[in-house]
Amino acid sequence: MRDLSGPRVLLKRLRELMAEPLEPQERLDRIVRQIAQNMVAEVCSVYVLRSDGVLELYATEGLNKDAVHLAQLQMGQGLVGTIAASARPLNLSDAQSHPAFTYLPETGEEVYHSFLGVPILRTGRSLGVLVVQNKASRTYRDDEVEALETTAMVLAEMVATGELKKITRPGLELDLSRPVTIEGSGFNEGVGLGYVVLHEPRIVVTNLLNDDTDKELSRLGEALGSLRISIDDMLSRRDVSMEGEHRAVLEAYRMFAHDRGWVRKLEEAIRNGLTAEAAVERVQSETKARMMRLTDPYLRERMHDFDDLANRLLRQLTGYGARVSDKDFPVDAVVVARAMGAAELLDYPRENIRGLVLEDGAVTSHVVIVARAMGIPVVGQAAGAVALAENGDAMIIDGDDAKVHLRPMADLQRAYEEKVRLRARRQEQFRALRGVEPVTRDGSRIRLQMNAGLMVDLPQLDESGAEGIGLFRTELQFMIASTMPRMEEQEAFYRNVLKQAAGKPVTFRTLDIGGDKVVPYFRAAEEENPALGWRAIRLSLDRPGLLRTQLRAMLRASAGQELRIMLPMVTEVFELKAVRELLQKEIQRQSKVGEQLPRKLQFGAMLEVPALLYQLDELMHEVDFVSVGSNDLFQFTMAVDRGNSRVSDRFDVLSRPFLRMLRDIVRAGERNATSVTLCGEMASKPLSALALLAIGFRSLSMSPTAVGPVKAMLLATNLARLSPELNALLDDTKGTRTPRELLKAFAADNDIPL
Repeated sequence: MRDLSGPRVLLKRLRELMAEPLEPQERLDRIVRQIAQNMVAEVCSVYVLRSDGVLELYATEGLNKDAVHLAQLQMGQGLVGTIAASARPLNLSDAQSHPAFTYLPETGEEVYHSFLGVPILRTGRSLGVLVVQNKASRTYRDDEVEALETTAMVLAEMVATGELKKITRPGLELDLSRPVTIEGSGFNEGVGLGYVVLHEPRIVVTNLLNDDTDKELSRLGEALGSLRISIDDMLSRRDVSMEGEHRAVLEAYRMFAHDRGWVRKLEEAIRNGLTAEAAVERVQSETKARMMRLTDPYLRERMHDFDDLANRLLRQLTGYGARVSDKDFPVDAVVVARAMGAAELLDYPRENIRGLVLEDGAVTSHVVIVARAMGIPVVGQAAGAVALAENGDAMIIDGDDAKVHLRPMADLQRAYEEKVRLRARRQEQFRALRGVEPVTRDGSRIRLQMNAGLMVDLPQLDESGAEGIGLFRTELQFMIASTMPRMEEQEAFYRNVLKQAAGKPVTFRTLDIGGDKVVPYFRAAEEENPALGWRAIRLSLDRPGLLRTQLRAMLRASAGQELRIMLPMVTEVFELKAVRELLQKEIQRQSKVGEQLPRKLQFGAMLEVPALLYQLDELMHEVDFVSVGSNDLFQFTMAVDRGNSRVSDRFDVLSRPFLRMLRDIVRAGERNATSVTLCGEMASKPLSALALLAIGFRSLSMSPTAVGPVKAMLLATNLARLSPELNALLDDTKGTRTPRELLKAFAADNDIPL
């Protein structure tokens, strides 16, 4: 049986050293001295990685003391640099014969042959290297490697807590505190400055050394058993489909949880003196360090699965909560997560959130939709954000440029503070326009409304100066609920919305779920092309009980008031007629039982599917109003996935064909005396809104924050001059000038704020 008394004594002594009130340099010096004594090594050295990619000697026992803070190696240079770059140990009996060996004359290490170096790791990142050396040629034993790797965990905490900053030379920074800029995808515009709140806080294991190996092995076994049961429960739930991506992820979790190789590594670490949680952290960090250096995207995704599983196991062992408590939540918070649900975002205090950073997700993710409704800047696809950030780190999120600045330099911080102040001043100017009637310079009256979907949106109706809600996404109530909202709950919700709107018109869009909008309690079949599948009005007509319940709730909530109902994803006019029949049955039922009906009922459709372009006159005759959903209409027309950055930027919403299409819709509305509104993202940007007004739109619905900028634009615009120019360009089949170029030039020449 292996003698573990040496490693155990070392770990106990290190725990005592960490508890003593010592200055950082003295603590480091005593740690390397203790390691050298315990391992009968003639040299023990600690190298720490700086933000400039240099590994600096921070402490040594056995080498020249004058070399401390002077001896340096680049990442990847020499044995130490190789260990840091690869995140793997090196155990050599003749170090100088290794091809990576680099001689540093100031250290006096030329006489030492045996070499053992291990990376100092935290969340898979190399923060430095711990080394022992001997003159005699020897290969260090496995238990010595284990002891040194465990010691490196102690040093990782010294780096992470900032203790070593005190002995870092002026003008230099450690790698863990270096400024980092992460480029992602802008899912919602805006700028926010604040401090990191990790959605699933990193569990800091402080109890590293076990006092009873059998007890720790038993704790690990119990936690693994609970973890496996929880995964099996998730797989057996009725709302998890029998096939598809979600099930594949859970199956991968189950495979990892039962992997004997992983379990053996955990048990081995415990037998070498670690607690169960320290063993999990140790194996997690080592595995993550190796997998982070893989280029295969499939294997890197499996790393996320493994990492999440290890975190679940750590929580089983520690009982650690997955949320920052409200009392610890910073006033200016930037929430950072790999992924999260819409309801989880709403659990945080809204007034404190300055931004949301996601490693995964898409512009159409539920949480992004909710964040956009709340006016929170969002950057998604921010690779590595969770691993690079620590709770409390300063962070700037720039949704306009799709960048995240972690631990920004002072100059960058000041520049963004000025940018935020400028935006605030502009918002003050826009707020001053709230009471100004939206009329262009040539006298065209424009109707500006806002999009909404949650109760938190309603205060912005007055703040923005919007004339009503042109699109109320009723599905958000369903998406954030854990069970299907009952009819009474829906009725109370719609009644409250109308009450908060205080007489301003509200257009309720019926349930738009399916496709990428999956609610947890509604089981749908896996589809190859969900955006083109069983969703929105198609789903509602196939589940008439669901639709009739919603229609009944809307009718009862709007008793004595105006009710505007709009249907999503209409493809053919017969769908409108089918819904009208259901609506008429609900009206008759309400009359029969003596309930009050709405004072006025307006029935409309969203135009998002290109097939409706060939039914425009029939459509206009069937409805009271039409609202163009420019997001989906553009996506379906151009065959482009808006969430795919490789193709989404190649096609322009201000292109000739798309503007011609929108103009045809406006003209169909005019000849049929049917109101036409546009409620997609185009309406929220002053330049594209300018194009919409020029081709004939007189009603737009947009994000609340866009109402002010769009109003400022239209107040300065003479449409009588712009419209003929733009329409002539759209009709010109031989011209090379683009609509975007014309609009920008017109705005610049006429001092139109964009």
